[in-house]
Formats: sequence, C-alpha cells, structure tokens
Amino acid sequence: MVFTIANQKGGVGKTTTAINLSYALAESGVRTVLVDLDPQANATSGLGLEKLEGGSLYGPLCGDGTALEKVQPVGSNGNLFMIPSEVDMAAIEIELIQRDNYLVQLRECLAPLRNSGDYDAIILDCPPALGMLSMNSLAAADYLLIALQCEYLAMEGLGQILKVVDKLREAEVNDDLALGGILMTMFDQRTNLSHQVVGEVRNHFDEKVFRSMIPRSIRLSEAPSFGQSIFEYDPSSSGANAYRYLAEEVIERFDLGK
Repeated sequence: MVFTIANQKGGVGKTTTAINLSYALAESGVRTVLVDLDPQANATSGLGLEKLEGGSLYGPLCGDGTALEKVQPVGSNGNLFMIPSEVDMAAIEIELIQRDNYLVQLRECLAPLRNSGDYDAIILDCPPALGMLSMNSLAAADYLLIALQCEYLAMEGLGQILKVVDKLREAEVNDDLALGGILMTMFDQRTNLSHQVVGEVRNHFDEKVFRSMIPRSIRLSEAPSFGQSIFEYDPSSSGANAYRYLAEEVIERFDLGK
C-alpha cells in the first residue's frame, strides 16, 4: 500500500511525520519503506543516512536500475527501510515534464517495489510544493495523508491540494487515489486558535481527521539534527507518544501488516 504525505506549504511537519510515522510503523511490525523525494533530503538526514551520489531514485526514474536496488535498511529492528534522496533529484523535476505520460513515471518506477511483496507500507515524502515530483507521488499513491498545521492559513492550502486530487481523478491519472487522513500538527493545547482550527477541520472532514494530534514540540524539532527519529532521541516525550498513537490508528484504518 502506497501513501504519500504531501502539502504544498512548507513547515507543517510533513517530513517530521514521514520519518516518525515510518519508524513507529516499523516498530509495530509493519514492513515499511520510506521514499525521500525531496531534493533537500531532510528525511534522509533525519534518519541518519548519508546523501550519497547515485543513491536516490534519480537513476531508476531515468531508466538506470530499479527502485528495489536503492532500498537501504535503517536501524536494527529489520522492518524499516529507505530510499534516500540527494541533490540530483532537483534535476528530475525538469526532465519529467519533457516525457510522455510524465505524471505516471514515479508509479511505473515504484511498481517493482509494490509488487515485490516485501513491504506492507511504502511512504512517499514529497517536496513542499506541488511540482512534478509531488504530482507524480499523488499519481503513484493509494492514499494521500495531509499534515495540516493548526493555523487558519494552512486551511487554505488544504483546499488547494484536495482540488489537485480531484483533477487527477477527473483526468483518470489515478482513479483510485483517496484521502487517507488529515493529521493535525503543531497543536498547542494552550491556545484557542489550535482548538478552533481542529474543530473546523473535524466539522468538515469528520472521520478523515486522525484522532491523534501532533503537539508543538521542541524535541520533535531537535531530533532530525541528530539524525534520529523522536523514538531514538526522546522516546518518552509527548511527540513520541503522539506518533505511536498515530501509527496505531494508521495500522487499524488500513489493515497494515495483517
């Protein structure tokens, strides 16, 4: 099952969610591969992997090798894997638009990974913009997971990305793409604004909004600079507990690892 974590707005906790949800799923026994599609490679460094030349999906997207060859193990539990990113992924944005069927290039590239049966969940971490890589990730995914910051400006971006999903369905690029869930991030229990935004999103999207909410947390912000998930950096923190609960919800909602 392929999930893309996307939001054209930066700074909403998208990559933090990709890293920590992947780690938490793996800890729960779900065989998970995280695919870093962002040329900035924040998810790659956030899990302590090196940005090595030739390590990204650039080669497979250009017909050189396969996605399966780029998978690397992460950590010691045996269930977490990653395809890292590097700066050459910036070039693929330009190259994809020049090809026929440019929106489905990533889907075709990931097909061996999906069909291998080696993984229960493939999680795509996208750049913070709706460019070619993000559009390809939406075309390749079964479900879209949206990380939504608890502020009103973020809600405008929510409407925009859902319109893109509708257009991809209408164009028959990915008829099966569904909104898998909305994750409220940077929730501040002390402010009325956070509660108001959560209430409004729940009112519009009901059960699509995950019960778990990710708190505004210095520890979550610090962990990537040490090349660690929050579970390695501060396993008893509120952020770690929130992502554990989210992983339980995701496993239950999508019957993962069963």
